[in-house]
Parts: sequence; structure tokens; C-alpha cells
Amino acid sequence: MTQTLTDAPTRAVGASARLPVWLIVPAVLGAALLILPFVALLTHLDWRAVPAAITSEAALQALGLSLSTAAIATVACLVVGVPLAIVIARSPRWLAAILRTFTTLPLVLPPLVGGIALLALLGRQSVLGDLLAQVGIRIPFTTPAVVIAQAFVALPFLVISIEGSLRTSGTAHEAVAASLGAGPFTVFRRVTLPLVAPGLVAGTVLCFARALGEFGATALFAGNAAGVTRTMPLAIYTAFNGAGVDEDTAIALSLLLILVAIAVLVLMRGWRADAVR
Repeated sequence: MTQTLTDAPTRAVGASARLPVWLIVPAVLGAALLILPFVALLTHLDWRAVPAAITSEAALQALGLSLSTAAIATVACLVVGVPLAIVIARSPRWLAAILRTFTTLPLVLPPLVGGIALLALLGRQSVLGDLLAQVGIRIPFTTPAVVIAQAFVALPFLVISIEGSLRTSGTAHEAVAASLGAGPFTVFRRVTLPLVAPGLVAGTVLCFARALGEFGATALFAGNAAGVTRTMPLAIYTAFNGAGVDEDTAIALSLLLILVAIAVLVLMRGWRADAVR
């Protein structure tokens, strides 16, 4: 009798969890829309040519540039993004809303608009760009321009993740630490950072992945010079426009970017599972 009463809620939950057909059908179509393009990409790939394609000089050059600039951009985002997230999370509501709006703007605007904006700020015809040119510094169409473009589009991912963790954790632990005599830096190092560690790691991984796949802002602000500004996305674009690497290399690089994205998602999933435990 006890076993029957115990199993009754389980059966009820299982029955209520059954989804109606009118939900399943569009869900399957949505999943197909997301999955089938990648399946088609894999079917067009000449697997025998993959090793040669991804180890070609052009591919390795683009890969090395992408990894190095994305890593530098991620470090730069950490330096400015963590303080920005804390300021947003601890500011009055009206100020936080303004800062959050401008922080998330690169997420909703086309990356090409970001490239134009960066040119307007640092290009030769801008005030700041002209001042830098007078001291011999030129940023557009250089490798530092790639880093700046990547940081511009990737920074919101880091800030949003950390701000969400800060708002979830609240300020009670920080207030207790301060009342016990801990200074601001000690509170930040010993209390704030450990509390937001899951959001910090997730944001860092997303930031790196977004920087690695950046294309639009980089193309306009940094150009497409081989060995200088041609990252993996630009190498893929160049291949399908009939210059530089061939189509097999472009598809192989696309596969490589997909594998990186999958690794990012797996890493985030594993970290969150460990954080819950």
C-alpha cells in the first residue's frame, strides 16, 4: 500500500510531463533548423583532405592569429569588464539601467555597425585618430585593431554574466566582511570574486568564444591582410570569395570553429554542474 501511494505522485508527474503534439512538431522543426545546416556542412567536407587543409600555411596563420588576438582581447575584457560589472550591479537603478543599455548595445547591433563606430572613433579622420597619428600611432588595419574589435563585441558577454552573479549573491557577505574590518580590496579578493566565480568563468569562456568568431567589426576596422588581420572567420570568407585558401580549407576551418564552440559549451556545462554540487 505504501509503495502504491509513493508511486502515485511519480506517475502523476510523468503524465503531466507529456507534451502535446502541437508543441512537439514545431519543436522538431526548430531543432532541425539549428542542426541540419551543420549536418550539411559535414557532408560537404572531404575528410581525407582535412589534415592537409587545417595544416596549410594560410590556415595555421589564420588560426594562430585568431587564438592569440582572442586571448589578448579576453584578458583586456577581464581587466575592464569585472570592474564595470561590479559598478553596474552596485549602482542605483537608474544609473545601472543606463550603463547596462550601453554595455549590451553591441549584442543587438550588427557587428558591421561596430566596425564603423570604431573607425569613427580611431580612424584617420577622427579627432582621437588624428591625435594618435601625430605621435606615430596608427590603429586601424593593424593587429591591435583586431584585438579592439574582438573586445568590443565580446565584452558584453563577460559583463552580463558577472553582473548576474553579483545580483544573485547580493551584498550581505561583503557587508559582514567590511564590518569585521576587511578593507575594500580584501573584500573584493576574498569575498566578491569567490561568490561570482561561476559567472566569471562562464563569462570568460563566452567572451573568448565570441572573440574567436568575430568577423564583421574586424573586417571593417582591421581589414583582411594575411598574417596581420586575417583571422579564421576572415579566412573562411576569403576562401568563398575565390582568394587565398581554397574551399576545403574554409570548410575545415568552419569545422574547427564548430568544435571550439562545442568545447566551450561542454566546459560551461561541466563548470555549472560542479558549482551546483
